[in-house]
Amino acid sequence: MNLLPKSSKEFSSSEYWEQFFRRRGERAFEWYGGYLELCAVLHKYIKPKDKVLVVGCGNSELSERLYDAGCQNLTNIDVSEVVIRQMNERNASQRPNMTYQLMDATKTTFTDSHFQAVLDKGTLDAILTDTEAGTLETATKLLTEIGRVLQCGGRYICVSLAQAHVLEKLVTQFSQGGWMVRIHQVSESSSKQSGSQFPLPVFVFVMTKVKEMPGFPLVLEMMPDDEGGKSVRCGSTNELMDMVKERQRYALIRNRLNQNQGSPEVSLDLCDGVSGRTRYTFHVVDSPTIRPSHSNHFAIFIIPQGRETEWLFGSETGRRQLAGSVGFRRLLVVALHRDQQYDSMEAIQSELSAKVLELAPPGLPDNQQVPFLSAGGDIGVRTVQYRGRSEMSGEYVVEDVRGDGTSYFRRLIFLSNQNVVQSEARLLPSNTQSGQKKKRKDKKKQQKANDNLDPKTTHVMDKSYLCCEHHKAMISGLSLLHNPGVASGNTEYLLMIKKPQNCDLVINRNTINSVINLSFISNIT
Repeated sequence: MNLLPKSSKEFSSSEYWEQFFRRRGERAFEWYGGYLELCAVLHKYIKPKDKVLVVGCGNSELSERLYDAGCQNLTNIDVSEVVIRQMNERNASQRPNMTYQLMDATKTTFTDSHFQAVLDKGTLDAILTDTEAGTLETATKLLTEIGRVLQCGGRYICVSLAQAHVLEKLVTQFSQGGWMVRIHQVSESSSKQSGSQFPLPVFVFVMTKVKEMPGFPLVLEMMPDDEGGKSVRCGSTNELMDMVKERQRYALIRNRLNQNQGSPEVSLDLCDGVSGRTRYTFHVVDSPTIRPSHSNHFAIFIIPQGRETEWLFGSETGRRQLAGSVGFRRLLVVALHRDQQYDSMEAIQSELSAKVLELAPPGLPDNQQVPFLSAGGDIGVRTVQYRGRSEMSGEYVVEDVRGDGTSYFRRLIFLSNQNVVQSEARLLPSNTQSGQKKKRKDKKKQQKANDNLDPKTTHVMDKSYLCCEHHKAMISGLSLLHNPGVASGNTEYLLMIKKPQNCDLVINRNTINSVINLSFISNIT
């Protein structure tokens, strides 16, 4: 039996819902999940003694489960006469304090400030199906009516998919003054427990009504994924909406990865919960040609700071070759960002363990150990020496980094293209200048100086170092000048050395392991 409407506009029609519930019968219909998915958030804002209005209740079991959990002062309204009759018959004897009334949520008969909470699960989404003037007017009536019946300190709790036009309407309507806005994302683990396979994330908007006063700050908050984290205070409505859209994008990427293993590389950013700046970049690389076994489903590779510009880590082709060479069906390559503090590989692993498992391939065995890998085994070294801005190239940074082994470099990088080193010089401790002319007497002391870019250690540029192969060709070309520096009227000849087409770098697994000094850090389960 097909219960879907011919167009989304029918969702806002009372006639459609009459037909829907008549044909569906008494089987509960849950938009965006039921009590199991939502209870963790709902019980934060709905207290047992609160008077609660549920708008567009349908035949959802949510009110019944809330009642059984102790929130018994519930009033449910809907425009469908069929569903109101069904729900009254179903609950009259078992839940005598809960009522179901036939009523339009845009024009209720309740007195002002009658409720402490209004709960809306999908009703606004059903009404606000497009951005036509009539639809927006109806949505405004609904939200205005909800504000009227709520007491000061009361909460409008709206469960929504937060489509772009719905998100904009909610945030702009309730950021005009007299409200505090907070957004939760429904827990992924709750959805899995209830068997929900809905691909889009579900959000719970909590709008708290406050007394409007001059100078009252704009309160817009995004709640973290984990229960113990702190909320992020946003400075503008656009910032809050961008956070919601990023989570939607992340959910769509996860769904795409679950549906299409072996698809092209997918990259996404994980932001710091306090500053909102990018803290990690994930590159998800699948190698479908690798045969699956018990232990090669999934691994995480952490790029040490300063080495993300290397071809093997900074290019899609390089990461694909890296993934195939380490021998895992899916490799999650993790890049660390400048301006972020990282204490150790162990701290990074602890921070990422829960998040990276969300990107594991489908079919990962229960209690499967997932290895963390890296190049060299530590987080690397990166020290920003200078920041600036060029009128032509935008922001740039000069930083000292450690490369492969014990070599240190000073690099110029334009932040508009962070995976490309614009210019590079090798650094040496100052006491090696004279040491190049004679044998070093104390190698251990020299090694210690090289291993730490301590500000107290003076470094100098190694003038003998050329960072690129083409620089060597350019310098070699100077030898072709028979009398450099003397201009003449004779014809000058130019030698051009050109890289052949399709000349890609090919590295086998043994070479890769040698180049990156592949290190196993530990497992997560």
